[in-house]
Amino acid sequence: MTASSTPDSSPQSTVPGPPTGPAASTPVSAPLRAADFARSPDEVAPLLVGSTLRRGRVAVVLTEVEAYLGDLDPASHAHRGPTPRCRTMFGPPLHLYVYASYGIHRAGNIVCWPSGRGGGVLLRAGRVVEGVDDVRLRRGWREVPGEPEGRPVAVNLARGPGNLGAALGLDLDLDGSPVALGADTGGTGADGAGAGGTGADDGFTLIPRTGDVEVVSGPRIGISRNREAPLRFWIPGDPTVTTPRGRPRR
Repeated sequence: MTASSTPDSSPQSTVPGPPTGPAASTPVSAPLRAADFARSPDEVAPLLVGSTLRRGRVAVVLTEVEAYLGDLDPASHAHRGPTPRCRTMFGPPLHLYVYASYGIHRAGNIVCWPSGRGGGVLLRAGRVVEGVDDVRLRRGWREVPGEPEGRPVAVNLARGPGNLGAALGLDLDLDGSPVALGADTGGTGADGAGAGGTGADDGFTLIPRTGDVEVVSGPRIGISRNREAPLRFWIPGDPTVTTPRGRPRR
Protein backbone atom coordinates (compact mmCIF):
# COMPACT_ATOMS: atom_id res chain seq x y z
CA MET A 1 0.00 0.00 0.00
CA THR A 2 1.56 3.28 -1.10
CA ALA A 3 0.67 6.64 0.39
CA SER A 4 -0.56 9.29 -2.01
CA SER A 5 0.91 12.79 -1.80
CA THR A 6 -2.61 14.14 -2.38
CA PRO A 7 -4.96 12.09 -0.19
CA ASP A 8 -8.34 11.21 -1.69
CA SER A 9 -11.02 12.29 0.78
CA SER A 10 -13.99 11.41 -1.44
CA PRO A 11 -16.56 9.04 0.12
CA GLN A 12 -16.27 5.37 -0.67
CA SER A 13 -19.31 3.85 -2.33
CA THR A 14 -19.54 0.80 -0.07
CA VAL A 15 -18.06 -0.79 2.99
CA PRO A 16 -15.74 -3.70 2.10
CA GLY A 17 -17.69 -6.93 1.82
CA PRO A 18 -17.11 -10.15 3.73
CA PRO A 19 -13.96 -12.15 2.98
CA THR A 20 -14.39 -15.01 0.54
CA GLY A 21 -11.66 -17.18 2.06
CA PRO A 22 -8.92 -17.15 4.69
CA ALA A 23 -7.69 -13.78 5.93
CA ALA A 24 -5.45 -12.08 3.42
CA SER A 25 -1.80 -11.80 4.44
CA THR A 26 0.09 -8.76 3.18
CA PRO A 27 3.58 -7.48 3.98
CA VAL A 28 3.07 -3.78 4.70
CA SER A 29 6.11 -1.53 4.48
CA ALA A 30 4.85 1.89 3.31
CA PRO A 31 6.05 4.75 5.55
CA LEU A 32 3.38 6.41 7.66
CA ARG A 33 3.02 10.18 7.23
CA ALA A 34 0.71 12.77 8.76
CA ALA A 35 -1.03 13.26 5.40
CA ASP A 36 -2.01 9.57 5.40
CA PHE A 37 -4.50 10.15 8.21
CA ALA A 38 -6.74 12.11 5.84
CA ARG A 39 -7.25 8.84 3.97
CA SER A 40 -9.98 6.27 4.60
CA PRO A 41 -9.66 4.41 7.93
CA ASP A 42 -9.40 1.05 6.16
CA GLU A 43 -6.32 2.35 4.34
CA VAL A 44 -4.75 3.81 7.47
CA ALA A 45 -5.42 0.82 9.73
CA PRO A 46 -2.87 -1.65 8.26
CA LEU A 47 -0.24 1.10 8.33
CA LEU A 48 -0.76 1.48 12.07
CA VAL A 49 -0.09 -2.20 12.79
CA GLY A 50 3.47 -2.51 14.07
CA SER A 51 3.74 1.19 14.91
CA THR A 52 4.37 2.30 18.49
CA LEU A 53 2.13 4.59 20.52
CA ARG A 54 3.90 6.30 23.41
CA ARG A 55 2.58 8.26 26.35
CA GLY A 56 5.34 9.31 28.70
CA ARG A 57 7.25 6.27 29.97
CA VAL A 58 4.81 3.78 28.46
CA ALA A 59 5.25 2.56 24.88
CA VAL A 60 2.93 0.05 23.20
CA VAL A 61 3.49 -1.62 19.83
CA LEU A 62 0.10 -1.83 18.12
CA THR A 63 -0.57 -5.44 17.12
CA GLU A 64 -4.29 -5.25 16.28
CA VAL A 65 -6.61 -2.47 15.08
CA GLU A 66 -10.06 -2.08 13.51
CA ALA A 67 -11.27 0.47 10.96
CA TYR A 68 -14.65 2.22 11.33
CA LEU A 69 -16.02 4.06 8.31
CA GLY A 70 -18.46 6.65 9.61
CA ASP A 71 -21.75 6.96 7.73
CA LEU A 72 -20.77 4.06 5.46
CA ASP A 73 -20.48 1.66 8.40
CA PRO A 74 -23.47 0.69 10.60
CA ALA A 75 -21.04 -0.49 13.31
CA SER A 76 -19.44 2.94 13.65
CA HIS A 77 -20.34 5.33 16.47
CA ALA A 78 -20.35 8.02 13.76
CA HIS A 79 -22.83 6.21 11.50
CA ARG A 80 -25.72 8.58 12.26
CA GLY A 81 -23.69 11.76 12.44
CA PRO A 82 -22.08 13.77 15.25
CA THR A 83 -23.29 13.28 18.82
CA PRO A 84 -21.83 14.53 22.11
CA ARG A 85 -20.19 11.13 22.50
CA CYS A 86 -18.54 10.85 19.08
CA ARG A 87 -18.05 14.46 17.94
CA THR A 88 -14.25 14.04 18.10
CA MET A 89 -14.51 11.58 15.19
CA PHE A 90 -15.75 14.45 13.02
CA GLY A 91 -12.82 16.68 13.92
CA PRO A 92 -9.35 16.80 12.39
CA PRO A 93 -7.37 13.59 11.86
CA LEU A 94 -4.52 12.47 14.13
CA HIS A 95 -6.52 13.09 17.30
CA LEU A 96 -7.69 10.56 19.90
CA TYR A 97 -11.34 9.62 20.20
CA VAL A 98 -11.75 8.12 23.69
CA TYR A 99 -15.04 6.54 24.74
CA ALA A 100 -16.42 4.45 27.60
CA SER A 101 -16.98 0.78 26.77
CA TYR A 102 -19.47 -1.17 28.92
CA GLY A 103 -19.48 1.88 31.18
CA ILE A 104 -16.17 0.74 32.68
CA HIS A 105 -13.31 0.59 30.18
CA ARG A 106 -11.82 3.43 28.16
CA ALA A 107 -11.02 2.62 24.54
CA GLY A 108 -8.99 4.75 22.15
CA ASN A 109 -9.28 5.45 18.42
CA ILE A 110 -7.15 7.54 16.10
CA VAL A 111 -9.31 9.82 13.95
CA CYS A 112 -8.92 9.52 10.17
CA TRP A 113 -10.43 11.30 7.16
CA PRO A 114 -10.71 15.11 6.94
CA SER A 115 -12.89 17.03 9.41
CA GLY A 116 -16.58 16.29 8.98
CA ARG A 117 -16.26 12.69 7.74
CA GLY A 118 -16.37 10.78 11.04
CA GLY A 119 -13.86 7.94 10.58
CA GLY A 120 -11.37 6.32 12.89
CA VAL A 121 -9.23 3.32 13.77
CA LEU A 122 -9.86 1.49 17.05
CA LEU A 123 -6.66 0.54 18.90
CA ARG A 124 -7.60 -3.02 19.77
CA ALA A 125 -4.45 -4.65 21.18
CA GLY A 126 -0.77 -4.05 21.70
CA ARG A 127 2.47 -5.25 23.23
CA VAL A 128 3.90 -3.15 26.05
CA VAL A 129 7.58 -2.63 25.25
CA GLU A 130 8.41 0.10 27.76
CA GLY A 131 6.89 1.12 31.08
CA VAL A 132 5.73 -2.36 32.12
CA ASP A 133 5.88 -1.46 35.82
CA ASP A 134 3.75 1.65 35.23
CA VAL A 135 1.19 -0.41 33.33
CA ARG A 136 1.08 -3.08 36.03
CA LEU A 137 0.26 -0.39 38.59
CA ARG A 138 -2.49 1.01 36.37
CA ARG A 139 -3.92 -2.47 35.93
CA GLY A 140 -3.65 -3.21 39.67
CA TRP A 141 -1.12 -6.01 39.24
CA ARG A 142 1.67 -6.23 41.80
CA GLU A 143 3.41 -9.13 40.12
CA VAL A 144 3.27 -11.09 36.87
CA PRO A 145 2.26 -14.70 37.60
CA GLY A 146 1.50 -17.27 34.93
CA GLU A 147 -1.97 -18.07 33.65
CA PRO A 148 -3.30 -21.65 33.89
CA GLU A 149 -2.37 -22.35 30.28
CA GLY A 150 1.13 -21.04 30.90
CA ARG A 151 0.86 -17.72 29.08
CA PRO A 152 2.50 -14.92 31.07
CA VAL A 153 -0.01 -12.34 32.24
CA ALA A 154 2.36 -9.69 30.84
CA VAL A 155 1.09 -10.68 27.39
CA ASN A 156 -2.35 -9.47 28.46
CA LEU A 157 -1.28 -6.04 29.73
CA ALA A 158 -2.64 -4.33 26.60
CA ARG A 159 -4.63 -7.19 25.05
CA GLY A 160 -8.06 -5.85 24.15
CA PRO A 161 -9.27 -2.25 23.70
CA GLY A 162 -10.02 -1.67 27.39
CA ASN A 163 -6.71 -3.11 28.56
CA LEU A 164 -4.80 -1.09 25.98
CA GLY A 165 -6.64 2.02 27.12
CA ALA A 166 -5.75 1.25 30.74
CA ALA A 167 -2.11 0.67 29.78
CA LEU A 168 -1.96 4.19 28.34
CA GLY A 169 -3.96 5.70 31.20
CA LEU A 170 -6.80 6.81 28.94
CA ASP A 171 -9.78 8.62 30.41
CA LEU A 172 -12.60 10.66 28.93
CA ASP A 173 -10.79 13.92 29.65
CA LEU A 174 -8.23 12.87 27.02
CA ASP A 175 -10.87 12.67 24.27
CA GLY A 176 -9.73 14.98 21.47
CA SER A 177 -6.04 14.90 22.41
CA PRO A 178 -3.68 15.44 19.47
CA VAL A 179 -1.31 12.65 18.48
CA ALA A 180 2.16 13.74 17.41
CA LEU A 181 3.82 11.77 14.62
CA GLY A 182 7.55 11.44 15.01
CA ALA A 183 10.64 9.50 15.98
CA ASP A 184 11.01 7.85 19.37
CA THR A 185 13.32 9.44 21.94
CA GLY A 186 13.48 6.32 24.06
CA GLY A 187 10.90 7.54 26.56
CA THR A 188 12.81 10.32 28.30
CA GLY A 189 14.78 13.40 27.45
CA ALA A 190 17.42 15.21 29.46
CA ASP A 191 14.76 16.55 31.82
CA GLY A 192 13.05 13.18 32.24
CA ALA A 193 10.17 14.16 29.99
CA GLY A 194 8.40 11.54 27.93
CA ALA A 195 8.60 11.54 24.14
CA GLY A 196 5.10 12.99 23.98
CA GLY A 197 5.65 16.07 26.11
CA THR A 198 7.06 17.65 29.24
CA GLY A 199 5.97 15.12 31.84
CA ALA A 200 5.61 11.41 32.46
CA ASP A 201 2.02 11.32 31.16
CA ASP A 202 1.97 14.37 28.90
CA GLY A 203 0.93 13.89 25.29
CA PHE A 204 0.83 11.04 22.79
CA THR A 205 3.42 10.25 20.15
CA LEU A 206 2.96 7.73 17.34
CA ILE A 207 6.24 6.28 16.11
CA PRO A 208 5.84 4.67 12.66
CA ARG A 209 7.44 1.28 12.21
CA THR A 210 10.64 1.25 10.22
CA GLY A 211 10.48 -2.17 8.55
CA ASP A 212 8.13 -4.64 6.93
CA VAL A 213 5.42 -6.33 8.98
CA GLU A 214 3.02 -9.08 7.99
CA VAL A 215 -0.59 -7.98 8.40
CA VAL A 216 -3.72 -10.09 8.02
CA SER A 217 -7.30 -8.87 7.82
CA GLY A 218 -10.68 -10.30 8.69
CA PRO A 219 -14.01 -9.60 10.42
CA ARG A 220 -14.15 -7.29 13.42
CA ILE A 221 -14.82 -8.46 16.98
CA GLY A 222 -17.42 -7.42 19.53
CA ILE A 223 -19.94 -5.77 17.22
CA SER A 224 -23.44 -6.76 16.11
CA ARG A 225 -23.70 -4.85 12.81
CA ASN A 226 -21.67 -5.25 9.64
CA ARG A 227 -19.74 -7.99 11.43
CA GLU A 228 -18.33 -9.70 8.32
CA ALA A 229 -16.60 -6.68 6.78
CA PRO A 230 -12.84 -7.43 6.77
CA LEU A 231 -11.90 -4.28 8.67
CA ARG A 232 -9.81 -5.82 11.45
CA PHE A 233 -6.05 -5.92 10.92
CA TRP A 234 -3.50 -7.74 13.04
CA ILE A 235 -0.07 -9.38 13.22
CA PRO A 236 -0.58 -13.13 12.72
CA GLY A 237 0.68 -15.33 15.53
CA ASP A 238 1.23 -12.49 17.98
CA PRO A 239 0.02 -13.61 21.44
CA THR A 240 -1.31 -10.15 22.31
CA VAL A 241 -3.94 -10.30 19.54
CA THR A 242 -7.50 -10.86 20.78
CA THR A 243 -9.94 -13.62 19.89
CA PRO A 244 -13.76 -13.47 19.61
CA ARG A 245 -15.67 -14.11 22.83
CA GLY A 246 -18.79 -12.96 24.67
CA ARG A 247 -21.72 -10.97 23.35
CA PRO A 248 -21.15 -8.45 20.55
CA ARG A 249 -21.29 -4.84 21.66
CA ARG A 250 -19.78 -1.53 20.67
